[in-house]
Amino acid sequence: MLAGGKYYGFFYSDGARFAVSRKGGEILADWPEGYTLEDACTYLIGPVLGFALRLRGTVCLHASSISIGGRAVALLGMAGAGKSTTAACFAGLGYPVVSDDVVVLTEEGSRFLVQPGYPRINLWPDSVRALFGSEDFLPKITPTWEKRYLALDQNGRRFRSQPLPLGAVYVLGEREPGLTMPIIEELSGIVALTTLVGNTYVHYLLDRDMGRRDFDVLSRVVAHIPVHRVRPVADSTKLSALCASIVADTREIFVWESQTGS
Repeated sequence: MLAGGKYYGFFYSDGARFAVSRKGGEILADWPEGYTLEDACTYLIGPVLGFALRLRGTVCLHASSISIGGRAVALLGMAGAGKSTTAACFAGLGYPVVSDDVVVLTEEGSRFLVQPGYPRINLWPDSVRALFGSEDFLPKITPTWEKRYLALDQNGRRFRSQPLPLGAVYVLGEREPGLTMPIIEELSGIVALTTLVGNTYVHYLLDRDMGRRDFDVLSRVVAHIPVHRVRPVADSTKLSALCASIVADTREIFVWESQTGS
């Protein structure tokens, strides 16, 4: 804590520093000489803003989201599971992207809306190679970072700039060498809830009250929104098949909901 407990401090090894007020309404920043605004923004629009939203009482999932059938579909998973990579594949197939890395949820009656993020997806070089054949196909997010970015307002790719109701959540598992096609399984009850709680954004920084709020909100999410686990094939070149499996599954969910009025 800084300034007698008025601010939370973020200190990075490259010299960037951020101070976030206790209620998340103010963010201060400075950085060393030679640092660029783009360098600072890699932290600002990720963990720093994410933590500020958490302080404001907003539940955020560590996920990416795309639009299918007029609803937001969230893609969760542990680090390296391919959340951003799968979202980028969806973008190449013509599906609008809602957000990358952070899925911001706001409650509206019985619905949960996913708020739009930024019109880009950040990707590690191995993901760029898997999608486009060469890591040099996409520009670096800054000259000093190895990550690349995919612009969502170019080359026919689309970005959804308005909130969408959350329609389904898919948890990407580890790639399985023995599979020839992705397998999708339903998660329910406490398993679905604990999976979502474990995939909230910057959950390691939350205090007890913030953790309780997550549990309360996400309990309502799993009561209304299907949560499915995806077991992908090991071959990273089969991403289109993974996307097709998710699209087919969402269609079954949305048709069933329209028939039952759920």
